[in-house]
This record gives sequence, C-alpha cells and structure tokens, in this order.
Amino acid sequence: MSPRKANMESTIYFGADGWWHGRVTMGVKNDGSPDRRHRRAKTEAEVRRKVRELERLRDQGRATTAGRKPTVAQWMETYLTDIASLKLKPRSLDDYWSKTRNDIVPGVGRHRIDKLQPEHLERMYRALLDAGHAPSHVVKVHRILSRALKIAHRRRIVGENVATLVDPPSIDETEANPFTKEEAKAFLEAASKRPTFMRWIVGVGMGFRQGETLGLRWSYVDLEAELFRPEWQLQRLTWRHGCADPHACGARLHRFEPCPAGCATHKGYKRGCPKPCPKKCKRHASTCPQRKEGGLVFTRPKTKKSRNAVPIPPVFIPFLHDHKARQEEMRAAAGELWQEHDVVFSRPDGRPLDPRADYEEFKELLREAGIDDRRLYDGSRHTAGTILNELGVDMPTIMEILRHTQISQTRRYVKGRSHLSKDAMRRMGEFFLPAPTTPIPGPTETRTETADTRAARAQRRRRIR
Repeated sequence: MSPRKANMESTIYFGADGWWHGRVTMGVKNDGSPDRRHRRAKTEAEVRRKVRELERLRDQGRATTAGRKPTVAQWMETYLTDIASLKLKPRSLDDYWSKTRNDIVPGVGRHRIDKLQPEHLERMYRALLDAGHAPSHVVKVHRILSRALKIAHRRRIVGENVATLVDPPSIDETEANPFTKEEAKAFLEAASKRPTFMRWIVGVGMGFRQGETLGLRWSYVDLEAELFRPEWQLQRLTWRHGCADPHACGARLHRFEPCPAGCATHKGYKRGCPKPCPKKCKRHASTCPQRKEGGLVFTRPKTKKSRNAVPIPPVFIPFLHDHKARQEEMRAAAGELWQEHDVVFSRPDGRPLDPRADYEEFKELLREAGIDDRRLYDGSRHTAGTILNELGVDMPTIMEILRHTQISQTRRYVKGRSHLSKDAMRRMGEFFLPAPTTPIPGPTETRTETADTRAARAQRRRRIR
C-alpha cells in the first residue's frame, strides 16, 4: 500500500524538539493555499485530544477562519463602518461610535478578538461604574460589544461570543414622572405667553416626541381631515469627514495631552474638559471643508408604526390656523432672509427650531410654572398617556395615539394615580358591602327615671287586658 494519507487526514508525529506535533487540514485559505493548523503537546495522548477537537470543529463547520485575528478595536471599526451602518439609523450609529471610542476601545481595544476573555469585560464594566457611569450606560456598552462579537462568531472569526458569558449590571427602570392635570394646565398657561405655544400644545396634548414635533411639516398636516402625519423627525447628527485624510484635516484641533487643572478654555463645558485625542484621531469633522451627514437633519422615524396619522383635537384647529397666519407674517417680514423648510414650528428666518434651545425652553417653563424638574419625555408622552388613561380611554386606543408597536410598551408610559386607586377601591368595597340607604340610629341615653315599680307595671297590663 502507498504510505500517502487520505485527503483531510491529520498527521501526528514526535518532533526533534521533544514535543508531539499534530497537523490538521481544515480546507483552503482565501488565496487558495492549503489551510493546515498546528497543535502541539508534551504527550501523544494530549496532542491527539487537541487534534480530535480541531477535527470536530472542522466537521461541524464551527472552526474559526484562517489568518491573524484582528484586535477588538480593529473589529469594532470594521463592524461599525461596513456592517452596522447598513442597518442602524443615523442617530443610533452615532451612539454606537461614541460608546466604542470612549468606552470599548480604551477598555479592551488592544486585546486580540480571539483572546478576549469574560474577565476582561467584567473588569471594564467595573471600571465604568467606578468612573461614575450609570448601570444603564454600561448595559448599552455590553449590548453593542455583544452584537459585534455575535457577528464575528457567525463569520467564524472567533469560536465563541464571550459577551454571552458575562452578566451586565442590573438596572432599575426609570420611573415615569408625568404632569398631573393641574401641572399640565399650569405648564401650558406659562407656555401661552411665548411664540412657541403651539409647539407645547402638540407635545403635551398629543404626546409627540421632541424630534417628531420639531420635524412636522405643513405638507403632512391636513387641517380639513384634522390629521397630523409624522412622516419625518428632526435630529442632530454628528458630522463626518468628506476629505481623504481625516487625521490631517483636523490637525490644528488635535490635543494629545489632558487639560491642566483649572482649565479656563473649557470652563463653560457642562461635561468638563474633553478627553485627549487618540494618536490616529479622525474626529473634528465639523471643521472639515467637505463635511457631510451632520447637523440638523430630517430623518425617518424608527418604526413604520411611528408614522401613523394622529387625529388632531378639534379645539386645536383654530389655534393652528392662527399659528399658520402668524408664520406667513414672519415670512413676509424676513423677505429674502427666509429659508424655506416647510416646518410647522420655525424660527423667525424659517429654519427649524433647535432641539437644544427647545430643551432649555422646557426647563424654563417648568420654573415659571412652579413645577419640579423632570425629563422632557415625562412632560410630553408620559403626560399624554397618563391623562388619557385618567379620562377613561382604553389601553389599545392609547397605544394607537402614542403609536407604540406593543401594548406592554404603552403600559410603561401610563402611570397610575393614587386618587384613582382610592376611588377604585371605594367602589370595590361598595360592591361587596353596599352602603346602607338610611343611617342606623345608635343607642340613646335616657335621662328621666320612672317611679313605677315592677308590680305597678304588671297591674296596668292586667287592667288593659
């Protein structure tokens, strides 16, 4: 017989270096050359075990691909640039990039992706929590990294997604804090003194998101049929370089050293001094002469359900007509300076309202109305859902008005009120134990004493008979 081994059969031999070696044929590489993997051990039994394990992965189609594996930082850049960008909305993609640059790359970016261990992730999460990040922030970092590793595992770049072996921190869901009916009226009364009054009527009275409200266009408002169609939303996106060399483009803005103590340059920054730039920094796209895809941009809502038409309360219609007439006066006053964007709520020059300025105005109105501080979402969508529930509207109808895809999501937006619970329990008690129609007289106290004896009373009874 020929000593030649069959195709795909492994080879085991004892080497001159005193080690047992195993060679396993896995297939072919991308360039067409044979893909032979090497294993070694001190004993023959151990090397045979390693060879059998590699053959099992090969036969099951679970073996990793040939070639040097990328680092976590390299894979995250590939994932976000070529894979996630095809599916994620622009705002979500910006958030993924931000957490990758600020948290994932500094934490585990230098590890080779196939050498990453659960302990590395746990130490990174612990460091983020110690640095003051909220558990919800750490969970978001975990989900982004887990998704990227899942794609790497699916493409057999790694043998296992180690993020599935790690439990992220537990988070407590933020409790909604909507306006009461009295607070909602006080808020709108304060807003009625401003030109943006109708913007807050739509936000609080109809439960629109901030981006949907600021992105409303007259083309999608039907005052005759009394319908709003939120086909677009206004979002602020991060600028991207349009030049060939982003690093050189932002050279004058690079800072590779941290700011000194008591830095005066960034004294007005709410988040403090920015972090130093990495060595191959590609940021500062806002100053690029060919910048693109940034600033205030009209984007589509996240889901198809979010674009469903919403009925306008009939009492709002006259106010909307007046608002449109005032906008026409502003257009005439601006003349050539008017920038047409067809938005319902605009600045005096026609541009959409800035979401940052809109948020600051919300905080100012809270102070003017004497309402304690809360989130913009609490004062709009949560308030609309809760008041609709208090008015007796059923949950499926509230789900349609808020345009949620699942009713469980709507229930999280609706907060119960203590006075409603008290009234409900009062009615429950009356169902089981109805209240008496007439009051039952209590015992009375007699203050006069009779002088009759028992014998005298008995004699009167006999006389009556």
